[in-house]
Amino acid sequence: MVPSTPSSSATPSLPLSRESVVDRYFLEHRAKVLDVAAFLDRVDRARPASAGGGEDARLRSLRAAVAILVDGQAERARRILELLSDPSTEPIAKAPMKGARGAWEGFGGGASPGGGR
Repeated sequence: MVPSTPSSSATPSLPLSRESVVDRYFLEHRAKVLDVAAFLDRVDRARPASAGGGEDARLRSLRAAVAILVDGQAERARRILELLSDPSTEPIAKAPMKGARGAWEGFGGGASPGGGR
């Protein structure tokens, strides 16, 4: 098999057909989508943490990531990773907690097609 050499405007293709990719990976990803749906259902049924606290940045980020999943544009994984990542370049003096939160606390909502905030 000769490896393809993608041009700057073309997305490299996999050696598998689309049908083969779907046949091989559909059930695994169906389960992941159901996990996300179940998580959002649990969040919706849970008591609010405080009155007027607004929606958690992680939930805003996850909802924006779901919008990217279905927008039909290329490079979804890159754009979602950028959406969830802290864009700052300067180190902070002290971490506010041990561990990561999984989404940038400064995310304001919405997802631009280029992956920005």
